[in-house]
Amino acid sequence: MVRKRVDVAAGVLLRPDGRYLLGQRGADTVYAGYWEFPGGKVEAGESVAEALCRELQEELGIRVTKLRPWLRREHLYEHAHVRLHFFEVAAWEGELVEHVHAALAWVLPEEAACEPMLPANGPILKALRLPRTMGITHAAEIGADAQLDALERALAGGLRLVQVREGGLSGAVRARFARAALARVRKHGGVLLLNADACLAREIGADGLHLPAADLLQAEARPDFEWVGASCHTRAELEHAAALGLDYALLGPVLPTRSHPGRAGLGWPAFAEQVAGLPIPVFALGGLRPDDMETARDAGAHGIAAIRGLWHGGQSDAVVPVKAVG
Repeated sequence: MVRKRVDVAAGVLLRPDGRYLLGQRGADTVYAGYWEFPGGKVEAGESVAEALCRELQEELGIRVTKLRPWLRREHLYEHAHVRLHFFEVAAWEGELVEHVHAALAWVLPEEAACEPMLPANGPILKALRLPRTMGITHAAEIGADAQLDALERALAGGLRLVQVREGGLSGAVRARFARAALARVRKHGGVLLLNADACLAREIGADGLHLPAADLLQAEARPDFEWVGASCHTRAELEHAAALGLDYALLGPVLPTRSHPGRAGLGWPAFAEQVAGLPIPVFALGGLRPDDMETARDAGAHGIAAIRGLWHGGQSDAVVPVKAVG
């Protein structure tokens, strides 16, 4: 069966409190009563962004003032092959009005979404649960106690996504550190991912697994964890992560870093080009600090991942003294 290809622009309207907007389809529409992200079909002669701005004006009565590219997903309906272009609607003017929807609802990512959801929109819900900042540990460099103290401060400040990347620690020390980090992350309701070591991740009950690029390239199926991501350096690696159905990817280094001396970073234009049109969220990595968040998201990143930029007062290039691990 040959299905018509349809391009659809969809908007993720975000409020400062983290809630996103869903609309319930009217009784006189296909999939009546289902919930969806607002938006609509791209018409001939208009860009996807133009289509979304027009649709949001018609559906909700608002004028969009800032869009950010985010994800692109495809879905096969009975009547069409739909390619959905998701944008974050970062700013708009006007009061929301239900021009076409039966109802509107503002939903927190951690809450159960409105049901039933339009099938093509479902996978976006998990992506919205993914925090925007990932902290990556380096206890082997600064010492386990110092890293745990820094982790506790960051969690108290709102960090909710942590990757334990400690290949430089011996097995027993790494296991003790991972358990201690997990206890702190769980206390704050966050998500902890273990880098590379699937056996240890299962042993301690980590929330997920992060694959180094080499492991990603060897993987033929998604590992069996709730959250799985991977480090990537090329478009091909990003596409492989997406094909495996991973939840996110890291791409970098965007800027020069201490760990890659003498190597120029991708820069933001190249980063934006690499991540355009992917179906999974991508974190920008490399030489970044919390105040790079807006720049990263404007370039299509889901958020930022950082090591020194999160643990040491936002100074991504800080010289950190080496301390004994134990």
